[in-house]
Amino acid sequence: MMINMVDEYTEDQELTFIKKIKDGSTIAISGFNLATTPEYLIKKLYENYKETGHPKNLFMETDALPASVNRGLDSILREMFENKDFSMFRGFLIPFMGFSPYLQKITLEDKVPVFGWPIGVASYWFREIASGRPGLLSRIGIGTFLDPDQDSGALNNSAKENLIANVRKLDLSGEDLLLYEAPKPDICLIRGTSSDRMGSISVEDEPIRGTVLNIAQAVKARPNPGIVIIQVKNIITERQLAPRMVEIPYPLVDIVVRSPEEFHWQAPSFPYDPRAAFKINPSNITDSILKDIQEKNEPYIHKIVARRIALELISMLNKKRKPLLLNLGVGIPALVSSILSGGGFSRDIVTIVESGPWGGVALTGGDFGVSMGAFALSTIPDMFSNYEGGIIDVASLGFLQIDRHGNVNPSFIPGKLTGPGGFSVIAQGSPAALFAGNFTAGKMDVKYSKGEFKILKDGESIKFVKDVYKIFFSGPEALKYQKNVKYFTERAVFELEKDGVTLVEIANGIDMDKDILEKMEFKPAIAKEIRTMPDMVFGNEVINSRSANNI
Repeated sequence: MMINMVDEYTEDQELTFIKKIKDGSTIAISGFNLATTPEYLIKKLYENYKETGHPKNLFMETDALPASVNRGLDSILREMFENKDFSMFRGFLIPFMGFSPYLQKITLEDKVPVFGWPIGVASYWFREIASGRPGLLSRIGIGTFLDPDQDSGALNNSAKENLIANVRKLDLSGEDLLLYEAPKPDICLIRGTSSDRMGSISVEDEPIRGTVLNIAQAVKARPNPGIVIIQVKNIITERQLAPRMVEIPYPLVDIVVRSPEEFHWQAPSFPYDPRAAFKINPSNITDSILKDIQEKNEPYIHKIVARRIALELISMLNKKRKPLLLNLGVGIPALVSSILSGGGFSRDIVTIVESGPWGGVALTGGDFGVSMGAFALSTIPDMFSNYEGGIIDVASLGFLQIDRHGNVNPSFIPGKLTGPGGFSVIAQGSPAALFAGNFTAGKMDVKYSKGEFKILKDGESIKFVKDVYKIFFSGPEALKYQKNVKYFTERAVFELEKDGVTLVEIANGIDMDKDILEKMEFKPAIAKEIRTMPDMVFGNEVINSRSANNI
């Protein structure tokens, strides 16, 4: 069913069309938290299921996560969990679930098979399927949970038993590569901003471009072209969009559904902000915006680590002496953006976010993926070319566990699972990786006074373990390719060297044995000369070029 003229159909026809989704279909849904998430379509799809029992037995694929807490996918999964009815889905291929508590519950309690490819792999996979290829061939994942020698990307037991999405290891010219395979999507629910009278789609008010075009192309690829359904907030019946505004041309579009504004938010904390839609020049981002971001109620310990990483980046900039291209992950690393912007480094240290923005101030928490005042915007697959190809200079990412081999687990322990997100591709592709996290996990109480940093109450859980629960970043692979790898905490800094994880820096006032070595499951190598962490990281003063040069 192809509808060429948007003004030829009614809302009733639109919703009837959703009802034609067949049981057993593979459905692709776009979304990076709420950005490009077709929340209204997800809602209507589930309402139809509740009314009729159909469609059911769907396999869902996505480029990131079409949800935030109690919004989008998380909202319908909450109802499924409460009703103990999971028959709508037979499985998920979903890179990240950190902002969907009910997706985490369903995965951990093994209600439905769940597979967790990284965002870069999943988004590129849609592009490969659109090109008629059997899957994505990549180095990413060797020696990690994605490797078929470990879990093949399966996040629970039912996924391991039923490899709907599979990863195979191939030897090409003596080099191991992974082939990522999954069912081609039959239908997609994606999102844009406006549709013209022909059905072409723009994204002018969206905070990211996402993977919407590639998902639509993957659905339309032969041998079995499928159905493309797109949510928009505007339908323009009196004219056609200018060619450069078109993100998805109308021949790829089957149906356009106008969404109420309440289901078309840019981010979880706000429905629309022109700064997030790049309608205000980046140079007009004001000091007050930075102040609002910096003064969010972030734990003091997180700020210490973020400020220490900021100093490391400034040091790298001084050595390179030309713009440094930087990726910042979710959590503590995302705080670095406002620190650098507040110090006047926005031009020389260019931050990019995996969702696509270049520059600006990256938002944190549930709004992660949105940047205020970015100067350019890539699609997700194009952004991940910068990571996998090593085009960026450095990445800063969070960690949950680090082991004696330098392996990193950012998100998976028994009872806690958020998925790989962009982590595996970014960490493995970047020439330099700066991992950030608290030294221990749990409630902590610290004090900085008279130049000394003291741990008054430490976290109960050890994060520097003998072996990580799941490997998302391989230390041995990093050494093989001579990557620069460092691990930053509020009390110490470690580097990955040929002898393993090596302690190189300690905060003044910290007892090496009591506060560090006794809180690790393995004994690290010790550098011949231990540096002292700069006092500046424990304060609140602006870190600018003058102050950083005085360290």
